[in-house]
Amino acid sequence: VQLQASGGGLMQAGGSLRLSCAASGTMFSIFDMGWYRQAPGKQRELVAIVTSSGITNYADSVKGRFTISRDNGKDTVSLQMNSLKPEDTAVYYCNAYRVAGRIYDYWGQGTQVTVSS
Repeated sequence: VQLQASGGGLMQAGGSLRLSCAASGTMFSIFDMGWYRQAPGKQRELVAIVTSSGITNYADSVKGRFTISRDNGKDTVSLQMNSLKPEDTAVYYCNAYRVAGRIYDYWGQGTQVTVSS
């Protein structure tokens, strides 16, 4: 499975960015898809997930500001980020996850998001 993330960049606080992740090499629709982030000196943390059945879940820090969505026809998952804050600055990673006999756990290369105050 290959995951290609895009859409990061530099944005002022209060602005918006949209991240996209394109998947290839697998049956995209059967995977739970997530966005994680890792800020300098911190552990990687979950930002948002959307399950194969379309259920979403968000970190408390982004609830009401970020929206995750998936398009199974295009094999993509997106993260719409609004009302950005400097503390959202991190490298954002796309993840595909599934448990079926064994764990299938794939990561994209990461895309940098920098929010200036």
